[in-house]
Amino acid sequence: MTASGDSTPAVAGGLARHIPVLGRPALAYLAVRAGGVYIDATFGAGGYSREILAAADCSVIGIDRDQSAIARGADLVQAAGGRLVLVEEQFSNLQAVAKDRGHAAVDGIVFDLGVSSMQLDQAERGFSFRHDGPLNMRMGGDGPTAADVVATASERDLAVIIATLGEERFARPVARALVAARREAPIQTTRELAEIVSRVVHARPGAIHPATRTFQALRIFVNEELAELAAGLAAAERVLKPGGRLVVVAFHSLEDRIVKSFLTERSRRGGFSRHMPEAVQAATTFQVLTKRPIVPDEAEMSANPRARSAKLRAAERTDAPIATGPATDVLPRLPTLTDVLGRPR
Repeated sequence: MTASGDSTPAVAGGLARHIPVLGRPALAYLAVRAGGVYIDATFGAGGYSREILAAADCSVIGIDRDQSAIARGADLVQAAGGRLVLVEEQFSNLQAVAKDRGHAAVDGIVFDLGVSSMQLDQAERGFSFRHDGPLNMRMGGDGPTAADVVATASERDLAVIIATLGEERFARPVARALVAARREAPIQTTRELAEIVSRVVHARPGAIHPATRTFQALRIFVNEELAELAAGLAAAERVLKPGGRLVVVAFHSLEDRIVKSFLTERSRRGGFSRHMPEAVQAATTFQVLTKRPIVPDEAEMSANPRARSAKLRAAERTDAPIATGPATDVLPRLPTLTDVLGRPR
């Protein structure tokens, strides 16, 4: 397999072949070129990195906060012949990662948000109710676990977290059930959590598992994923060259809303505030390339059910200087991990 228009070979080594969700349009919007430097901000199984490396004689910096993902990518690094470097880090720090490797600016950045299939399949990571394991859910190796949050958060905080991040309409009864259950014994495994939730949220034919939304909410909260996304987008704005491309694939409505709001704000004609005089308003830092999000076609959804909720948004960096900070104003109001772990129950 070779990239179109040149003789750059595809990178065949390393991880088992992983087809990234919306991989073809993502690659098209990145507009990969020879000599370019690209950041795969969520390396995971290496799917996007492999496709970028195969598209042109370029370099890729792969970032992942999951140590096991970095370790599994070692063979792909070797197969890439010096064109791929992997870094264990949170993608909010991608500017520092690029600078440490001699790149003040890069040509493109891709984000594939959410939890990976590999993480879901590892029982010991505690991400899924399909496998019984410790109630962990951490993408990295440190910090509080989901079990810590469930054990410590007040009933009110649990309800807010589950309602906001899981969009669970039965959040209050679920929070009440969790608090009642932990009075009897600590909730320490994914099976225990799923069974407690299932007593409150009843299964319906053809619907998702009753515990899906609660698991999703706790995972996002434990890993502070929405704040990390806002900081990562701001970091991308700082490190992209003029003409550099940003591509984001989101699977959760809250994630997509943050991406959409960020790009709308940064691409708004006339600046970032209608209250500022036109003469002093900031120039736009991004040109949006996707007026509507790109979604998977029927064939991709049939081949990969995980793709069903995916939305891709892309933008091109202008030559305007940075005018604002992270898009924290689009984050939902939630208690922080520090708040939850420090408050009395």
